[in-house]
Amino acid sequence: MSTASTQLPEGRYGHSADERADRKLKIVGSVLGAALVVLIGWFAYHYVAGNKISAEVITFKTSGTAVQVHLEVRKDADAKGYCTVRSQAEDGAEVGRADFRFDQDASRIDKVVTLRTTSRGTTAELLGCHAD
Repeated sequence: MSTASTQLPEGRYGHSADERADRKLKIVGSVLGAALVVLIGWFAYHYVAGNKISAEVITFKTSGTAVQVHLEVRKDADAKGYCTVRSQAEDGAEVGRADFRFDQDASRIDKVVTLRTTSRGTTAELLGCHAD
């Protein structure tokens, strides 16, 4: 007997078990992938929409006992909150940290704040801003 006569005709008896399993895996993978994209989008939206105060360090100037930090704060006009700033020495040790409140009714605030340090700071880092 030849091998051609023992082979079943293709497509005559439906899909094989492997083809059905592959199709189910593709469907499950697609559903899980779509759910993951929706979940990431939901978290991203709530992070951006929920963060009512944001800021950035424009410039800073250091001295032996303080760091002057120019902050640009953006917030909802009615939002109140604070931003945390820190300074580190050249060796990486933290030499100062403070919270600065922003309760003005403006939506954009440019402010120079003074962070007192225990020794000469070489950096000014904005750690974050939080709404009350």
